[in-house]
Amino acid sequence: MAGPEFGEDSMQITAEPGEHHTILHLRGEFDTFYCPILQKEIDELISAGVHHVILNLRLVKFINSTALGAIIKASKVLGKAGGKLVIARPSAFCRDIIEKVGLDRVVPTFGSDEEAVTALADNLEGKKGVSDDSVLDDETTILFSPTDPARVDHFIPDDKRGSLGKNPLHGHSSGWRGVGRMSALDADGLRFIWNGGNTGMTPFEMGQMLSLGTDLDVKFRLPLLQKGHCEAVVTVSELEERADGVKLAATFTEIDDETRQAVSQYARDLAFLKKELRQATGN
Repeated sequence: MAGPEFGEDSMQITAEPGEHHTILHLRGEFDTFYCPILQKEIDELISAGVHHVILNLRLVKFINSTALGAIIKASKVLGKAGGKLVIARPSAFCRDIIEKVGLDRVVPTFGSDEEAVTALADNLEGKKGVSDDSVLDDETTILFSPTDPARVDHFIPDDKRGSLGKNPLHGHSSGWRGVGRMSALDADGLRFIWNGGNTGMTPFEMGQMLSLGTDLDVKFRLPLLQKGHCEAVVTVSELEERADGVKLAATFTEIDDETRQAVSQYARDLAFLKKELRQATGN
């Protein structure tokens, strides 16, 4: 797999397959034009069953904000597929940008291919067991369940509740946990999308179970801020049925002071990161 060769500054991508991973060697200038090419490479690897990828940026002499966004998107896509993306051997220019905007706190960055391979091997080893913490390795994941277990009992049959039910968050008899994708987070609440998982529910049924005013126990990580997870109770304040699931907004109703302060700090850090990204890349 390789990108088009339009000139010495055009970005080229070559793939180096490994036992359980692939190293993508990037060369040239990584700008907006080449973002779809990287995404195509990632999509093809996932289709081929490769979910652990290393981006070698040793020969990338320029990278802009859109390209950084493409790397974050690729990380999320691989994470959703059960894999992981890491960066290896960034050039001096790339390393400066990566450290300045904090990308290395989202996509792990290593000084050599060997270190990156070892990190991916550790990640593969950790995937052998399923737990809340392993599911929450993807910072955009949110685990949730209705505070009233009767809602789960009413809408989801026992055989559709999945393996996460073996480790209940607050000791509920049902133990079921939905896995959503968080899209926004601030001191007041959060937004997330849920596609129903393996429940077989229609968007209408999902909307009934998670209707306005429903209290949910939630568990999530704070991207860019801490390694641990946070827990809180939220109340559904907005609900939108979509073709592939539901989109919700929920307000914090029970959250300890330490967690609320951490969430507020995260929101401030994210705003600062976006500002720095624009200033550092001139976009």
